[in-house]
Parts: sequence; C-alpha cells; structure tokens
Amino acid sequence: MTEHAHLAAVRESYDTVAADYLRLVVPPEGMDPVSRAMLAAFAELVRGAGGGPVADLGCGPGRVTAYLDSLGLSAFGVDVSGEMVALARHCYPQLLFLHSSMADLDLADRSLGGILAWYSVHHTPPALLPQLFAGFHRVLAPGGHLLLGGHAGDACLYPAEAYGHPVSYASHLVPADRLAELLTGAGFAVTTRLEQPHPQRADRSHLCLLAQRRQSATLPPSPDATNS
Repeated sequence: MTEHAHLAAVRESYDTVAADYLRLVVPPEGMDPVSRAMLAAFAELVRGAGGGPVADLGCGPGRVTAYLDSLGLSAFGVDVSGEMVALARHCYPQLLFLHSSMADLDLADRSLGGILAWYSVHHTPPALLPQLFAGFHRVLAPGGHLLLGGHAGDACLYPAEAYGHPVSYASHLVPADRLAELLTGAGFAVTTRLEQPHPQRADRSHLCLLAQRRQSATLPPSPDATNS
C-alpha cells in the first residue's frame, strides 16, 4: 500500500526525538491522578469483560504498555517509529512491541480485548480518522473497550521543534464532540467522556473517551480511502 505522507513525517520525527522523548516525558507513575484513574478504569473494564490482548497504539518507548501490564492486562505495543520500538524492546524485553502503523494493523479481526490510543491519534489528519477508527473496530472483539486520550481543540499545529529536535509532523486538534461522533459512526458506543482544561492553554483541553465496541455481528462499512 502507498503510505500517507503524514506517516513518513511522524516516523522520521519520532526516530529523531526518541531518546530525549524517553528522558523528558513523564512516566505513567508521574501522571496526574485523573489520567492514572482513567487507565486503571480501562484496565478494570477489559479484565471484567474477559481480558484478551490489549494493543497500546502509538506506544512510544513502551512505558504506558508496561504500566498496563502492571495493571494485569496482556498488553503489547505498536509504533510507527523504529527507534521508539527499539527503545521499548530494550527497556521491557519481556513485552511484545511491533514496528507498524496503527493505520495498518496486521492483526486478526476481533482479536483484541482492548485498545489504548494515548496521545497518539492527533497526528492523523481529521479526514482520515473515520478509516482509522474503522480499523480499531475491526480488530477489537465485540464488547471490547477502547480508551482514547489526547488533546481536544480546533486547530492544526505545525511545530518546528519538539523534545529539543526539529520535527516535521502536524498535530491536529479535533473538538471533543467530533471525536465522539466519529467513534459512534465507526461502531462504538461512547460510555465515558472526561474533559479537563489545559493548565496553560485556553484553546485546548485534555480529553479521555472510553468507548465499547457494540455487540453486533456486523462491521461498519469500510471507508473508500486507502488505509495505510
């Protein structure tokens, strides 16, 4: 498949910043209490639904994947950056990390008990979110849970630098209502929505959406656009 241009920019940028990202980004244990509570709630819901593998999509250096493992989940990580995957495998050799795009998951239909997309879908252009979420729906078992965490807003940002290095990716801030609408359209029932004001920026918020794949035998129609 032909790779979308934004994926090449994301891969190259995170390959560049990987080591300093690991050094600078707060680990799960240092997150705010609400974020940790959402991760814990997600873990409890997945366990209560029978468990099953959990994919941490856009896992970076694997610290959140390992945190999910500590919460009793059978978690593995997926990241488009080879350098991030190499760091994750080095730091957590007992866990599985796949070098792949979340937009082209080489996973069997209905094979997952849960999906975590933690501050990772914002690099996907909004026009491609329907097919991204359709892919999440495909690999999640009926009744399985999705936790989507990230920034909500209404802007497209093009940072020149991040974590002390030049980057070429874009960050797309999408309104919370629109993200919930897209998940619903992809076959999910949004069960919990938690939005917190950003402490420094009035134009964005921290958003967590918990959603569950509907107990339906029918998959939503595949988008016409090529997924990669």
